Amino acid sequence: MKNGKKFSTGNHPVETLVPILHFEQAGFEVDFYTPTGDPVKFEMWAMPYEDENIGKILDKYNTQFSNPHNLRDFIADTNKGYVDYVAVFIPGGHGAMLGLPENNDVKELIKWAVAEDKYLLAICHGPAALLSAADCGNAEFPFKGYKINSFPDEMDKTLPESGYQPGEMPWFYGEKLKQLGVEILNKKIAGDCHVDRKLITADSPLAADKFGKLCADELLAYEKSRVENG
Repeated sequence: MKNGKKFSTGNHPVETLVPILHFEQAGFEVDFYTPTGDPVKFEMWAMPYEDENIGKILDKYNTQFSNPHNLRDFIADTNKGYVDYVAVFIPGGHGAMLGLPENNDVKELIKWAVAEDKYLLAICHGPAALLSAADCGNAEFPFKGYKINSFPDEMDKTLPESGYQPGEMPWFYGEKLKQLGVEILNKKIAGDCHVDRKLITADSPLAADKFGKLCADELLAYEKSRVENG
């Protein structure tokens, strides 16, 4: 935190695992990547262990959580067509603000997704990772003019008062996205989602279920269109 105190964070499990339930029900598989190949970091204090369906997802992907793919290897591979990915999913949790916004491999991943016309799915603090694409040489920020729902800075500023965090955030990702031409539609969280071209966003864990269904529907429609058009 800005005052030097530590806050244990990572990816929020509800924002990560609930959407995956819907991806799977729609017939999609998920591969996990971290920037270094180190284990996935969850905010374990928010893990809904009592949910039977979440338990099944945890069991299925347990090996990948412990030993995910290394994003650097994917970026370095000149033949990325070996898996027919349709989307990049960036879960929330304040962990999305640690390292991802300035990571060069995340930047290259987003550039690849945009160039290959893939979907980008980001919930809560997940859109912070989009900041990595702010420095794309002479290219304009690829999401300039986009509208999103995400966890608002206005609420991040109140979290120390509520006791959620032991101090003020050292920086706020929303204001940086706004400077790059992104419009954040919400100032509070109400479980809202938004689709802007192939960028699908949502505001918080409250939106995880709706977000998962919306993303699954969008991806299924895309796949259907792709098949019909050869």
